[in-house]
Amino acid sequence: MSWSKEADEIKRRHTLALQQGGADSVRRQHEKGRLTIRERIDRLSDEGSFRELGQGAGVPHFDDDGNLVDFEPGNYVLGFATLGGRRIAVGGEDFTLKGGSPNPAGLRKSVYAEDLALQYKVPLVRLHEGGGGSVAGASGKKAARPLGDPVFSTPRFLSVAQILGEVPVATGAMGPVAGLPAARLVASHFSVMVDTAQVLIAGPKVVERALGEQLTKEELGGADVHAKSGVIDNVATSEDDALAQIARFLSYVPDNVWQLPRDAEATDDRNRKDEALLSIVPKDRRKPFQMRKIIKAVMDEGTFFEMTKKFGPSLITGLARLNGRSVGVIANDCMFYAGAMTADAAQKLRRFVDFCNTFHLPVISLVDEPGFMIGSASEKSATIRHGTAAIAAVMQSRVPWASVIVHKVFGVAGAAHFGPGGFVLSWPSAATGALPVEGGVAIAFAREIAASPDPDALRKELEEKLASGQSPFPRAEGFSVHELIDPRETRPRLCDWLDWIEPRRGITLGPYTTTMRP
Repeated sequence: MSWSKEADEIKRRHTLALQQGGADSVRRQHEKGRLTIRERIDRLSDEGSFRELGQGAGVPHFDDDGNLVDFEPGNYVLGFATLGGRRIAVGGEDFTLKGGSPNPAGLRKSVYAEDLALQYKVPLVRLHEGGGGSVAGASGKKAARPLGDPVFSTPRFLSVAQILGEVPVATGAMGPVAGLPAARLVASHFSVMVDTAQVLIAGPKVVERALGEQLTKEELGGADVHAKSGVIDNVATSEDDALAQIARFLSYVPDNVWQLPRDAEATDDRNRKDEALLSIVPKDRRKPFQMRKIIKAVMDEGTFFEMTKKFGPSLITGLARLNGRSVGVIANDCMFYAGAMTADAAQKLRRFVDFCNTFHLPVISLVDEPGFMIGSASEKSATIRHGTAAIAAVMQSRVPWASVIVHKVFGVAGAAHFGPGGFVLSWPSAATGALPVEGGVAIAFAREIAASPDPDALRKELEEKLASGQSPFPRAEGFSVHELIDPRETRPRLCDWLDWIEPRRGITLGPYTTTMRP
């Protein structure tokens, strides 16, 4: 007597589960230009490495004689895989079944994803496509009693919140995403959205019924909307691009908060001195320059990975490598509001700094900060509150900071670019003070300028005189910076600094905690 019959049925159920929603549903998915969840997992992970959990979870169908004739699998695929040799947990909705809206087994597997990654302390990748709950319920029976979870059950969002403090989470919006999957999308350290996808709290029909607004899915939650709203970090041109961005993001971070990021082989000369840095900042302080060129000239070649580019665009945030080591990069972009800190930029900075502190990434800050954005729109968006919260996040940093004053540092917002105990370098193009010269002159000498026979000439004279007082040389002479340097020396100086801080980095391993912020 053997168990061969039962073993054959297990194999048959697994084979039927691989058919997903059936050939017609898979074909329709492909006709829309989208991959199935199994195809996405295969393309992301190392070949043959995916090991599924719960492949046999679902609903079997039998004929009158008790023979298995079909099997409806749980429509969330979940398991372990390796990515570049590193183990990850990976999962996502199967849109070919119920449009990704969870069936009972699919829901259970879905909510287990975070617990799985937490238990094994590995990064989690979610590939979302589908909606949340349905008025018909997970079982599809409209008359089913809405019993809900028992009062003693663990809240579903407990692990969703907990995981952000322990292991990296990278999520893709691969198609239409709404409800619970949309919430899980943003509960990530990195989120990317395919440019044909939509992310919605509720779809057009619900919005029209509730608010009378007639909008398409794209108008409500397309990529153009959410690249600027801050809901997602990056936009991808294709599913393969989204998967590549997820893989690249994970390459900069450790498996969990009890580890340091892994170093890569250093292939770029640590003593490289880019000649262009000597003249990249114009002598005319009113003329803008390209901060991203500075970032790329200082970091290891080809390693800068920018995140959240279109949200709060006056601030640049991203990951890079310096002499093979992972670092977080923040910098002002004077092409937007002269680099001033807006409410959006402040929220972007706070979130990024928390991320770097969570995963032990030293922060390199390239500073060109004119201060908080001013004006009625800035006041209405609570810029001072968000900005002060960002400063508090910086002050609570546990990772090492190196700040390079590239151009200007004015006002309270300047404090957001210098971590406690940070290493501070200054370029000769730097200017610091309580206010930019133009604003300071307009306030302090308003009467003299108004009474002058040539107000413009007097204003210019005063501005030039005060500008000379904002020179970086007195700060260096007074040891207010660690060193005033030739811009071409920036890369080797920062590489040296990374060597100096290495012994202290393991001291703060483990979860990152903070106090309340403004």
